[in-house]
Amino acid sequence: MNRVTVIGSGFAALTAVERLRKADASLEISLIAPRPEFVYLPGIIWIPSGIRRAEDLRIDLAHFFRTKRVKYHQGSAMGLEEGGRLVVTPEGKVRNDGLIIASGGRFIKKLPGIEYAITPCEGIPAAERIRDRLNEMPEGNIAVGFAGNPNEPTAMRGGPMFEFLFGIDSLLRQQGRRSRFRITFFSPAPQPGNRLGPKAVAGLLREMKRRGIESHLGHKLKGFTQSRVMTEGGEFDADLILFMPGMTGNQWFDNTELPRSQGGLLKADSLCRVPGWERVYVAGDSGSYPGPDWMPKQAHMADLQAGAAAANLLAELAGREPERTFKAELLCIVDSNDKGMLVGRTERFNLVLPACRAFHWLKRGFEWWYLRRFR
Repeated sequence: MNRVTVIGSGFAALTAVERLRKADASLEISLIAPRPEFVYLPGIIWIPSGIRRAEDLRIDLAHFFRTKRVKYHQGSAMGLEEGGRLVVTPEGKVRNDGLIIASGGRFIKKLPGIEYAITPCEGIPAAERIRDRLNEMPEGNIAVGFAGNPNEPTAMRGGPMFEFLFGIDSLLRQQGRRSRFRITFFSPAPQPGNRLGPKAVAGLLREMKRRGIESHLGHKLKGFTQSRVMTEGGEFDADLILFMPGMTGNQWFDNTELPRSQGGLLKADSLCRVPGWERVYVAGDSGSYPGPDWMPKQAHMADLQAGAAAANLLAELAGREPERTFKAELLCIVDSNDKGMLVGRTERFNLVLPACRAFHWLKRGFEWWYLRRFR
């Protein structure tokens, strides 16, 4: 009986578990994560408006672990030994014959005053803070922005920030309070959202202008105070700051000799293998992969990488040569609480469809479809 360990409990980790179990009923699967739960991060954009609550998005994985026959080890990875065959945790060491690292990424928190900004994708508590702050504010200035990892262009997550931006605008309009707020979108990139494609960038900027959202683009960030955003191109007032910094690798990677990209992520080849490490794979935000410069850090891409990692690891365990690659594909709906704009991009095409109510409901329907297997 082969033993496979998966580190993480996000999109990539759980998809890897599903693919592993579906392909091999006899496999011994262990999963290491701090909590036996899955948080559906795409849905946190709806917490400020009340469309979603924490309990809608935080899923207990006990049923999933039971049906997939997963040995759950509560804890966090701290390091590796014996070339990856042992995962070190505070509660002990977990042995494996094959390893998939899907422990996500870490946001770069180096800007002065970043403690005054809320980073939405840190999870449900961050989204609840945004909701509560909005409810407390009778008026004021709201700033929403994102930046990247200068050493790793793909290590960023900008899409959700457009959704928070447009969602907050829609919420304030529904409440009849929009005229009492000034909303500014900021980014050091002169063309924010460029990875979505030129058509999408133009559409997003048009939508900002239509909604009366100001922009401060193309200036390097200097930092934040409790009430201001500071850039090399000037400063502006902000009573509430939402900011998504670039991403880098997990802290525990520093305790290993795993090969790292220039931006601090784990190096991976087109098969999701970690070079130089036998039967060690990476999927999702933890890795740096070959591909186009617009390849996203998003749930859909993590699922595709996890599928390739699981298939290739199983091939190696069976004595076969791994050959499964993953498709570079961006697919998302940029939602604004009542409408959504569909964006798709591959190496062959770039599709952008105008915002409409049907895409909002499609996004909500996909959430139900995705989460049904865990409940």
